[in-house]
Amino acid sequence: MNAPAGQNPEVLSARADFPLLARPMHGRPLAFLDSAASAQKPHVVLDSLRDFYESEYANVHRGVYLLSAQATDRYEAARETVQRFLNASRSEEIVFTRGATEAINLVAESLGRSGRFEPGDEVVLTVLEHHSNIVPWQLMRDATGVRIRAAADAAGNVDVDAVFREVSDRTRLIAFSHVSNTTGTVLPAREICRRARERGILTLVDGCQAVPHAAVDVQDLACDFYTFSGHKLYGPSGIGALFGRHDLLASLPPWQGGGSMIEEVTFERTTYAPPPARYEAGTPNIAGAVGLAAAIDYVRGFGSEAIRRHEDAVLKYGVDRLDAVDEVRLIGTPAERAGSISFVVDGVHPHDVGTVLDTEGVAVRVGHHCAQPAMRHFGVPATIRASLGIYTHVADFDALADGLGKVRELFRL
Repeated sequence: MNAPAGQNPEVLSARADFPLLARPMHGRPLAFLDSAASAQKPHVVLDSLRDFYESEYANVHRGVYLLSAQATDRYEAARETVQRFLNASRSEEIVFTRGATEAINLVAESLGRSGRFEPGDEVVLTVLEHHSNIVPWQLMRDATGVRIRAAADAAGNVDVDAVFREVSDRTRLIAFSHVSNTTGTVLPAREICRRARERGILTLVDGCQAVPHAAVDVQDLACDFYTFSGHKLYGPSGIGALFGRHDLLASLPPWQGGGSMIEEVTFERTTYAPPPARYEAGTPNIAGAVGLAAAIDYVRGFGSEAIRRHEDAVLKYGVDRLDAVDEVRLIGTPAERAGSISFVVDGVHPHDVGTVLDTEGVAVRVGHHCAQPAMRHFGVPATIRASLGIYTHVADFDALADGLGKVRELFRL
């Protein structure tokens, strides 16, 4: 395939770095269009996991022997890699978690226990949120008596004014996705966070769908918390990271107790370690952190601007191809989009569409995408979602469009 105009040929060659993408599906080349759910893994990540387990694995932080010291160095070096990736001011602002879901639960639990929220205080979300950025706040609501409000417009955009129409003098936190996992809507995170900070409102940004596609600078965003999952960034499953402003992390109580997060334990009382250890109870996913660092280094090797140009061109091509297919209706028309396109085929259930596409070698996600409020907002029970990664080419969207032709033929549309 010829490179789209202005693209970096190295980005176009990235597909060869991902061994699973060479596997045929039902006798056809695999068109993997489900990266928003979980991205494939390049050789460098797979090799880093194997090498670590074979040559450096031991538990971290407490061992006095060489192998434990080396594993600790690798684990803490991974934290510094995440710090640089997000441009946090210090490595102590990075907490390793199982993923963004755990990170958001951590913040909600710790804030709920902190005494910062009183009955009648408000948390503002958007209707585009993943369940992981809704349910933890509902749990905090049930424990503290806060109220939850949500913002969006009919097209799936969330501008600053839409958010702040929901803000009152009782708003204590705004939590939102940097990029929607359903429509690919890019939210104005910097403007939301900066206006919130002017009003003394905390912000949490779910960056799962943003970090694979664009550079993120938490200091420039002026957010209080930022989180992402490694498996969507070409890293291992079961690892993610939470950025939190150090003064906030140092002022909040832990949410899990156990080893590593303590200073001193007696049966009468326990004192807690400073962050990030305070929030990393138990043996962490050491190899996961090493693999995440390898994934970040891999992505940074291409450069965020080269990745953005490549993916923008492929995404625009995909939108145009889908627009040209009869009976296909795009869900959400955001002013700025990254990573994902949601659509329906009128007259055919999304699960039937996904099943037919699978036989054509096209992997897409179907369902409510853990975003049922968003589905209700758009008046549909489910959608088909095509999402891309660094390895996606226009040929993948050609295969999708051809597969939709098969759907139309089978269902006589």
